[in-house]
Amino acid sequence: MKTTVKRGNRFENDASRYAAYLETPEGRLRKDLTFANLQEFLPRSAGDNPLRALDVGCGTGATAVRLARLGVHVTLLDSSPTMLSVAERTAVEAGVSDRITVKLGDAAELADILQIGRFDIILCHNLLEYVDDPGAALRGAIHLMRDSSAILSVLVRNQAGEVLKAALQLGDLGAAEHNLTAEWVQESLYRGRVRFFTSEGLEAMLKDASLTIVARRGVRVIADYLPAQISRSTEYERIFALERKLGKRGDFSGVARYMQCLASRPTPGTEKDE
Repeated sequence: MKTTVKRGNRFENDASRYAAYLETPEGRLRKDLTFANLQEFLPRSAGDNPLRALDVGCGTGATAVRLARLGVHVTLLDSSPTMLSVAERTAVEAGVSDRITVKLGDAAELADILQIGRFDIILCHNLLEYVDDPGAALRGAIHLMRDSSAILSVLVRNQAGEVLKAALQLGDLGAAEHNLTAEWVQESLYRGRVRFFTSEGLEAMLKDASLTIVARRGVRVIADYLPAQISRSTEYERIFALERKLGKRGDFSGVARYMQCLASRPTPGTEKDE
């Protein structure tokens, strides 16, 4: 079964809206926390061979630029030509275009577009919530991971966080009740459908794809619910530091707006028969 990405049109029609969101305190916090979590688990390069990363649904290329600055060669894959143009421009402006490769394509076609067993790092950030079959996307990604030292980073919307957002940020108890059981909901940025995930559901998908979970992190645990008198811009560094601490603790991370899981392929010979 092919995994159809539903986000193409909304990102294609107004990629600039998404780019602008990433520059807001909320957008910055999401990408900064996600990258900080990823950095903890980046594999080591072997000798003079640079690490190779794949960013599936790369968006504006912000994460790719950060990896490229660390010497990583990054392949960007997106189904939106407009978004890829933004990513290319981002790489050029950052002076790292020599470490960036851009490919137009769908997450459903990973095995057809890219070389199997090539990548040390694969990013699926805010991608799985837009596809028909997230499990199929993960199964496609695992074949592209070089070996058991490679890392896969997945970031998705957390259903518990969406319940709290509706109740605490919007004051909409009806929406909070609906979000308790909804699989899909309408997102605020593009007014299109987006999928919710529970921690149990995401972890089951990763395990079903024969991935071993290395770490779990909550992203934006409290930032969305801070009182208005706290400036998200002025207090950004303090908020970031607190979020880093809370995101690593299971008693807090479960209510974060986003969940991040870092996973690896099992070491050969350790796979369990089901």
